[in-house]
Amino acid sequence: MSETDLKHDPADEAQDTLRAEDVPVSGQAASESDSLDEDNRLKPEFVRNVKDALDDEDTDRVYDLVEGLHPADIADLFELIDERERLTLASAIRDLMGVEVIAELNDWVREALVEALPADVVAEIAEQLDTDDAVAMLEDLDEEDQQAVLAEMEPEDRAAIESALSYPEESAGRLMSRDFVAVHESMTVGDLIDFLREHRELPTEFWEVFIVDPMHRPIGTCSLSWILRTPRNIPLYDVMARDQTLIPVDMDQEEVALRFQKYALISAAVVDTSGRLIGQITVDDIVHIIQEEAGEDALLLSGAGDGDINEPILLTVRARLTWLVVNLATAMLAASVVGLFQGAITRFALLAVLMPIVSGMGGNAGTQTLAVAVRAIATNQLTDSNTVRMILRELRIAIANGTALGLLIGIGTWLIFGNPLLGAVIASAMVINNLVAGLMGILVPLTLDRFNVDPAVSSAVFVTTATDTMGFFSFLGLAVLTGLA
Repeated sequence: MSETDLKHDPADEAQDTLRAEDVPVSGQAASESDSLDEDNRLKPEFVRNVKDALDDEDTDRVYDLVEGLHPADIADLFELIDERERLTLASAIRDLMGVEVIAELNDWVREALVEALPADVVAEIAEQLDTDDAVAMLEDLDEEDQQAVLAEMEPEDRAAIESALSYPEESAGRLMSRDFVAVHESMTVGDLIDFLREHRELPTEFWEVFIVDPMHRPIGTCSLSWILRTPRNIPLYDVMARDQTLIPVDMDQEEVALRFQKYALISAAVVDTSGRLIGQITVDDIVHIIQEEAGEDALLLSGAGDGDINEPILLTVRARLTWLVVNLATAMLAASVVGLFQGAITRFALLAVLMPIVSGMGGNAGTQTLAVAVRAIATNQLTDSNTVRMILRELRIAIANGTALGLLIGIGTWLIFGNPLLGAVIASAMVINNLVAGLMGILVPLTLDRFNVDPAVSSAVFVTTATDTMGFFSFLGLAVLTGLA
């Protein structure tokens, strides 16, 4: 940026203010108060107005309604309308469909829109996006469509995106941006300030400058606040921060997010296998990753697939049905255990009434432990150093909860059915099944993690199978052993 660009003209400010005040609050362009509610969400009546205008093919009214929205709110609008209306909306608002809107779109919505656009239009959009956003837009396209878009791009932009796409999915290489500022260690603060002012091709937004050695390996950083407050003649080598967190290009994005969270980073350098600086990751990207990873684990535990309401129905059915079939098989296993005791159940029908309580409470207890364990593994709170302590902790919790629940259900059964032996049997089964739930809830995700299997994906199946089977077996087995049946 040149020095003339930094000068401030009060007349320009007054003109800008006048233009802002001339925008009508109601009528043609929608104001923030017209379109957003108190929770900063698009109002239902505003969305209905847009849909009515689309149905009437009144593109001018659609444009006027959307014109006053923030790009993030325009992206939300695409998610709130029907799939068949999205292309019509994109066509109606024309130049409002800028790169900021594209970058904010839901993955499934963006993919559908991008697939419907000509390759040259997609290439033009990709060239205006940051590298990481362009990669996110292109990585889900079919190979043929992807190559068609890349062929329309400028060689430099194409090379950057192809390089990013060569890295594994959900890795730092896919997440990083190649737009960063790096200077040699021999510069002074004054040299750096002049460099930043003279080179207009630098990124429009950055928070720190990376200092590199002759081999282009990062050796330190200088935040902009330090640069502005330091005398011009001071060498960067004397004021740079030497402690920095370097991100290997093949590191999983979840681990990257954990490092940002642990060390309170704003940005971090990404290095290749030889230690050379090749990109940076900024905190705004990490916010999306943390939200995505947290939601992903919760959905995987329930077997609900992506859980995105914009995901195609067939994909959602396939993801959910797979786990429902697995659960059906485990239910048959539990039913076979019940079948072993059908004679006892015939002789004492109350067993059939009470046995779902034991298995159900065990399943709930196991799910609680499982959720804690999966989160602890995902956030690096549960490691080899504290595994034994964690197992013993959950075991003590299981004993305490099992004893409390056993006493409650035992006394309640005695009072309701007038049978103290039945109360003792169900109380004992409750304690046993809670112990099983606690142990399986911690051991299953730990074991899967040791074999490099995501514990969020399949842990729930093993835990619920164990608690259902053991719940039935302990209750009915004790009933037979004690002579109750």
